[in-house]
Amino acid sequence: MTGNKLQKFLFPDLNRKFLLRIIVVGIFAVIVFKYLLIPFQVEGFSMAPTYHDGDVNFSFTLKYLISPPERFDVVTVRFSGTRVMLLKRIIALEGETVAFENGFLLVNGRKINEPYVSERQPWDLAPRTVKKDHVYVVGDNRNVPMRTHHFGQTPIHRITGAPLW
Repeated sequence: MTGNKLQKFLFPDLNRKFLLRIIVVGIFAVIVFKYLLIPFQVEGFSMAPTYHDGDVNFSFTLKYLISPPERFDVVTVRFSGTRVMLLKRIIALEGETVAFENGFLLVNGRKINEPYVSERQPWDLAPRTVKKDHVYVVGDNRNVPMRTHHFGQTPIHRITGAPLW
């Protein structure tokens, strides 16, 4: 690139066409990254080894527009306000009974295979039934004491989407 072309590229003429392009791109970016692909950074280890502390991803908000969340889906859940979201896995659906015995998940009394859980602490949780319009969510990292996790029933309307990858 010659000096003149480089200068024109770095410092374009501020004409109407250029300013209109900037405005259109700005509006498009706000719509996409505020409403469709909400960026988030994983903080903590509750979803390890599936997602790691510091990972960056996008919550795809249209994922559950047509179909409801399913068991084993990883979802973003609005925890408080609009800025704090949790990344969790759905382990039980409305009307199902969920429990933990010696670190193993039981749904409706049956032990569930969870290949995404690599190590387990002896979690014990008495059976409980998931309420109407709720799902039961928990992180993948079960190698920490149960009291250090945010988990439990959450209303489906609090699910904001699913990570893109």
